[in-house]
Amino acid sequence: MENTVVIPRMKTIQQVACETGLAYGNIMNLCKQNKIVHIRTGAKYLVNFDKFIEYLNTGDKEQVHKSCVS
Repeated sequence: MENTVVIPRMKTIQQVACETGLAYGNIMNLCKQNKIVHIRTGAKYLVNFDKFIEYLNTGDKEQVHKSCVS
């Protein structure tokens, strides 16, 4: 059996904004709120692109649960 390691595709916020059409500031806010998977290297944020696309497809799970309660 072969062990395969999947290396995440990390992209800058600018790259993610260009590829998705979303505003840079919106993606930055998602990072600052820890709603998307990212790392910070100095002043630069790197976003896990595959997890970001997953977030776009599923939405904010915490927000969904809160809206179901009311």
